[in-house]
Amino acid sequence: MMKATAVANANIALVKYWGKRDKKLILPQNSNISMTCDGMTTTTTVEFSDKYKEHSVVINDEEFQKDEKDIHGHIDRISRLAGIKDKARVVSESNFPVAAGLASSASGFAALTVAAAAAAGLKLSPKDLSILTRQGSGSACRSIFGGFVEWHRGKMPDGLDSYAESIVDKNYWPEFRMIATIVQKGKKPVTSRAGMAQTVETCPYYEGWLGTVTDDLKMIKEGIKERDFKKVAQAAEHNCLKMHALMMTTKPAIIYWIPATIEIIQNVLAWREEGVKCYFTIDAGPNVKILCLEKDEKEINKRLLKLEGVIETMICRPGDGAKLIDKHLF
Repeated sequence: MMKATAVANANIALVKYWGKRDKKLILPQNSNISMTCDGMTTTTTVEFSDKYKEHSVVINDEEFQKDEKDIHGHIDRISRLAGIKDKARVVSESNFPVAAGLASSASGFAALTVAAAAAAGLKLSPKDLSILTRQGSGSACRSIFGGFVEWHRGKMPDGLDSYAESIVDKNYWPEFRMIATIVQKGKKPVTSRAGMAQTVETCPYYEGWLGTVTDDLKMIKEGIKERDFKKVAQAAEHNCLKMHALMMTTKPAIIYWIPATIEIIQNVLAWREEGVKCYFTIDAGPNVKILCLEKDEKEINKRLLKLEGVIETMICRPGDGAKLIDKHLF
């Protein structure tokens, strides 16, 4: 029997990944940058054994129903690489809502890949783990690393130059905060994968997105290295709004925002006018992440929790990359 358990944190993009240039290999249209979020974790145990007749996957105590996130296919990919034919049992638990625009697939596939690779006897470098993880879920390749991370677009058709790597580790800017503000826990109506495909195919402004994202990457990467909060947060907010503008102008329009999303946006803008240093970013979903510094986190969190539409918040600092642990889930 071969068993391993891994834990991985979610990551939230500061420069968004929205659109694939190769759907099968999951190669992005543009490079992107994220922060790995301490405290938004997925733990996954994988066991390969000849006693299993088929793969089984349990996520948060529910049997996985196959959808476009092909978990079984990803396990097969790892099995082929390791040269094993045994089937796998997978049990996974996340401490935050899944499929709600909070990057659950990022932490999920990162933890799955690290655990399954170890259980299968593979010994892979972080770069190779990132390439392998990317083929299951694009954004998950960033959760292999901690701190602030860049996923390179790459140019090669086989995807071997499309991988994530650390810009700086979690200790480089410990004062940086991201407050995940949950306004809806249910699954979003349009998955990220379907939304990206629709946007690339139908949005008349997509070329404009690709034409400006290089400047966003440069600005945010410089800002991270300089620890310049305004530079990073301002560019991240603008990048987020550009991405949602793309979605809103596809056919049919994709609008993830709900009234509570707008409520938070409007309040963040008002608080900033008052001198509170905070900005927002939103992935493909209704839930908003607030960017701030440690000195302002308590005040901002207190204000967020007073808003009618806010269910709960999670305060995240830069966190660790995916890693193996000794405590199994079964």
